Amino acid sequence: MASSTAWTLAGTPDPAWKLTVTGDDAPPVADPSLAMLSEADLVAACLAGQSGAFDLIVERHRRTLYQLCYRFVGNHEDASDLTQDVLLRAYRGLRNFKGNSSLGTWLYRIGVNVCLNRVALKTPQSEPIDARQFIDERSESPRERVLRGERAVQVRAAITQLPRKQRAALILRMYHDMSHQEIADALGSTVGAVKANVFHALQNLKRLLGEGAGLA
Repeated sequence: MASSTAWTLAGTPDPAWKLTVTGDDAPPVADPSLAMLSEADLVAACLAGQSGAFDLIVERHRRTLYQLCYRFVGNHEDASDLTQDVLLRAYRGLRNFKGNSSLGTWLYRIGVNVCLNRVALKTPQSEPIDARQFIDERSESPRERVLRGERAVQVRAAITQLPRKQRAALILRMYHDMSHQEIADALGSTVGAVKANVFHALQNLKRLLGEGAGLA
């Protein structure tokens, strides 16, 4: 997995997504035939130094990793930086992936660890990252849009006040729709512990937001 040239993650719509590494960290150039490979074969191709294998891994997982990081830090600049960190760690540590879980789960674990251990949480911004994906704004009045945005900000701000394990479990459950087993795999925990953390997280959110507040 060595190269003497610089590498920039390709196929990204936003310059903020670009990750440049040099020296032994730089992978080779892309190979279109990799798109037909299974996840396990793609990892094997990457470890064998096949051109563009890691680029395709990035293409498949960068969006969900970005959303994960955004949920922890609440702003796009820090989320972009964290996503780059996660991807670089994944590239350097790909030989540690044993295939006991999906590649996505393994990447989530790296992402959660980076977010929890290396980031000072900041106040969330006023616009949810995926609001337009789930809500038809044409059916809302201006007042309803403002209120929805305010509720989302309040919820994300409250989540940053939760204990670490509760925060991680709730973000994966609430925003990424992962099952308790998937969350347990991602966090290196048990299903029982995940269920308990989600339950206590929701109880704490109700306390922080007030019993009448909705979760956005």
